[in-house]
Amino acid sequence: MKEITINAQVRKDLGKKASRDLRRTGNVPAVVYGVEKDANGAPIAQPLTISQKELAKLIYTPNVYIVNLNIEGKEVKAILKELQNDYVKDTPIHVDFYQITDAPIVMEIPVKLNGLAEGVRAGGKLSLNIRKLKVKAPYTKFPDVLEIDVTNLGLGKSMKVEALNFEGLEIITSKEAVVCAVRMTRAARAAADAAEAEG
Repeated sequence: MKEITINAQVRKDLGKKASRDLRRTGNVPAVVYGVEKDANGAPIAQPLTISQKELAKLIYTPNVYIVNLNIEGKEVKAILKELQNDYVKDTPIHVDFYQITDAPIVMEIPVKLNGLAEGVRAGGKLSLNIRKLKVKAPYTKFPDVLEIDVTNLGLGKSMKVEALNFEGLEIITSKEAVVCAVRMTRAARAAADAAEAEG
C-alpha cells in the first residue's frame, strides 16, 4: 500500500477558541490515538496541528494511504480514522489518526472491477454498488485496490461479498452486501423480448 508523509506539530492550546484561531491561519486541529497508553491501557490522544496544505495531499485523492506522521521530528505510522468537514466550505475542520503497529487493523480499500462482463456484452450495464470494502490484516498486507474479475457476470446477475476471497485479507463487510451487478437496460430487454417473440 502507498505511504505518505504528513508534517504535524504538537498542539498545546486546546479548546474551541484555539481551534477556531488555528483554522483562521490555514491550519487544522488533529489528534493521533495510540502513541501512549493510560493506566487502563487505553490509547491517549495526542493533540496535533496540521496545515491544510499538508492535509490536502491526503484527503483530496481517491487513494488510500498509510500515513507517516512527522511530529516535530518523531515519526508515527498511522491511518486516517475520521475526517470532519465544514458543511458550507467543504474544508477540513478536524482530523483523527490512529497509530498502527504490526497487529491487524481494519481499513476500507477501494474496489476495482476488471474484465468485460458477459452481461455487458449482452447489452446490460455494469454498476458498482460498493466502492470500498472493509478488510482486516496487518497494514503491510493491504493492496492499493481490491481487484475483482467480473468477466463471467451475466445479464441480471449480481456479485455479493460472500463470493470474494483475497489472500491474506479477512473481509469485514457483510457477506450479503452486493458489490456489483449487471442491470438489464431497455435495449437489452427489448432485444430479449424480440428474440422470445421470434422463438
